[in-house]
Amino acid sequence: MFKTAKRVFLFVLVNFLIIITLSITMQALGVRPYLSARGIDYQSLMMFCLVWGMGGAFISLALSRIMAKMIMGVKIIDPNTTDAGFQWLVQTVYRLSKQAGIGKMPEVGYYPSPEVNAFATGPTRNRALVAVSAGLLESLDKNQIEGVIGHEISHVANGDMVTMTLIQGIINAFVMFLARVIAFFLVRGSKDEDSSPFMSYLVVIALEIVLSILGMIVVAAFSRMREYKADAGGAGLAGRDKMIDALEALRKTVKYADLTGKESVATLKISGKPKRFFALFATHPPLEERIARLKSGI
Repeated sequence: MFKTAKRVFLFVLVNFLIIITLSITMQALGVRPYLSARGIDYQSLMMFCLVWGMGGAFISLALSRIMAKMIMGVKIIDPNTTDAGFQWLVQTVYRLSKQAGIGKMPEVGYYPSPEVNAFATGPTRNRALVAVSAGLLESLDKNQIEGVIGHEISHVANGDMVTMTLIQGIINAFVMFLARVIAFFLVRGSKDEDSSPFMSYLVVIALEIVLSILGMIVVAAFSRMREYKADAGGAGLAGRDKMIDALEALRKTVKYADLTGKESVATLKISGKPKRFFALFATHPPLEERIARLKSGI
């Protein structure tokens, strides 16, 4: 109970600090109110949206390792551990990272969850975290785990954390900008001037929800493309057979692929379970398609 309360408190504190930081940034940049008696100041509005959309995304990226440890309960493995299994895991991450040309070795961690999964996160390729679940360590053999690690190291080497953050930040800024412009013109004709600010606020919220859903489809599409590239990279680092074997093993355990419900790092987890319409929002392609691509050499 105490640990849960502590995590909730830290999560709220981090978000509060993000809001304060962005507010100070806007003051420093001299961003003026974007609404005036003459209408919308589009330059101020765009600056406002860029600061909040991009700023929020990149601050979250900067704190991603901390948030992963806090929310997922990731435990960092001491490189000098005497545990044979953890020592092999650390050495495998280091070896594949060196092959991928990463200058500073990632932190290596595990999280005590029965889910069969892994993820990579961090603000840059030289400040990354690669974490695997206890369920993955228990369910897969060493060759399969090496394939999984190769995939995650490929994410780090390709700079996928920064790429996806940049895309998300741009989408955030466009959603905020379009929602406010559309709301302004929809509400401007309201006869009840006293209700216009409140009505405008409600319309902005509704539009942001709708536009964010559409934006999620765009972000998910980019994420699926990065997954195919990470699979190919993992095959190059660990070996194509190991990568295919890893995905085959994950396909057999797909019902255990996400038992944490923690979406904060779900983007770079190795497996996904898209179904029908929801496949548009899936950050990962179906495992069958990923295996087929590797086997065909695409």
